[in-house]
Amino acid sequence: MLTKTEAIVLHALKYGEKQMIVDMFTREHGRLSFIVSLPRSERSKLKKQYLQPLTLLQIEADIRPQAQLQKLRDVGLLQPLPSLLSHAEKLSVGLFISEFLYHALKGEQRNELLFDYVRGSLEWLDGTQGPVANFHLVFLMRLSRFLGFYPNLEDEGDYFDLRGAVFTAQPPLHRDFLLPQESTHIRLLMRMDYSTMHLFRLSRPERARILEILLLYYRLHLPAFPELRSLSVLKDLYAVPHQPH
Repeated sequence: MLTKTEAIVLHALKYGEKQMIVDMFTREHGRLSFIVSLPRSERSKLKKQYLQPLTLLQIEADIRPQAQLQKLRDVGLLQPLPSLLSHAEKLSVGLFISEFLYHALKGEQRNELLFDYVRGSLEWLDGTQGPVANFHLVFLMRLSRFLGFYPNLEDEGDYFDLRGAVFTAQPPLHRDFLLPQESTHIRLLMRMDYSTMHLFRLSRPERARILEILLLYYRLHLPAFPELRSLSVLKDLYAVPHQPH
């Protein structure tokens, strides 16, 4: 079926000498993989920079539900995000987010609200002139809402059950929970958004620990979620410790 849709590039891998396999999250069809011929000249409509992770594209493709690799018919830039490439801190955050989404959205079906959230977040990050040290934390916390395990706001309790995504008055019977002192990190994140996150002062150790908690949270809810290579980039930027094996 020939269709036009917006797409976010998640990952690109060279396939042979003249082709690439490009994973995208599309607004109309969810996660798809495309086989793409590399542009032979600068006059080609498909530019190499279009295959960079987190690029926002408008594509036309012949979508065949049973096919593992789809074919692009037409492609154009939907919205440029220049500062994600030129701003060192934003580039590091973007590398982390692109790898995170590549694994978190595997098998994701059509979800227009999720697509709009990711696109809007990237456009906000590109356009902001303010600090972005907490951006990846807020992004991950709010992304969980669209994937089905955002914490229940109505629960009361000082412990946070990472498996059940609920606050409880007593520790759960399993080990995947946060003690009251660290449960406050979850409540803090739930109060943040992009426009207010600069008001919340976090130390480097606090930011590192919150990210560690969020990655554990995702691993518990998304089977086979791996260690992320781009954590080393954030480690250099925000003194984040490596994710434990």
